[in-house]
Amino acid sequence: MKVVISLSGIFFEDATRIKQIAEVLEEIAKSYGLYIVTGGGKIARDRIKIARELGANETICDYIGIALTRVNAKLLISALRNAHPEPFSDYNEVAGAGAGLVEEARISVMGGVSPGYTTDAVAAILAEYINADLFIDVTSVDGVYDADPRRYPEAKKYDKLTAKELVALTAKEELKAGSRIVIDPVAAKIIERSRVKTIVIDGSNPRDILNAVQGKHHGTAINPDE
Repeated sequence: MKVVISLSGIFFEDATRIKQIAEVLEEIAKSYGLYIVTGGGKIARDRIKIARELGANETICDYIGIALTRVNAKLLISALRNAHPEPFSDYNEVAGAGAGLVEEARISVMGGVSPGYTTDAVAAILAEYINADLFIDVTSVDGVYDADPRRYPEAKKYDKLTAKELVALTAKEELKAGSRIVIDPVAAKIIERSRVKTIVIDGSNPRDILNAVQGKHHGTAINPDE
């Protein structure tokens, strides 16, 4: 079984949290082929904000964000005992390195790839490319809502959605460098066409990542349309 995890950049702000997550990922990798895509987090948003103030266009801002997602990928690799030593930057390379992943308990890590895509979209594309069995989006929110619950306390959480419903829900979102939406429209469309099972969870307790892989979670399950 192959699992792709999109790990929000918010989890890379201190060494303790990175170590906790790394321990869980190594436990998962004992039984599953594991691929991780790291987000940029607050430092990426801060640097993108500075770049905009300096007159940078959105593609340049994207490249700044990509660079910082790869820094986070390096931080995660530093905490893992059984990861490939460098973050991947190409889908084909990471797929080729995946041969024998379970036997070797080797974890493949990558950050952003190209402008115009969030790391959630990168992870969704990777899941499609390698024919993953499961895609887990690990965020700071405990699932998909009909509005941002951090701004709207009355927002409704969905326990489950079809991929088509997810696409409709995300279509109204603005996509630009440093976006904080739970799942962006591009990722939603990739999830829909690939028909990969997807789960959105809160990663505040790293053990919940393992629980989600094992089918136990309190997030939002996104399934192919019936």
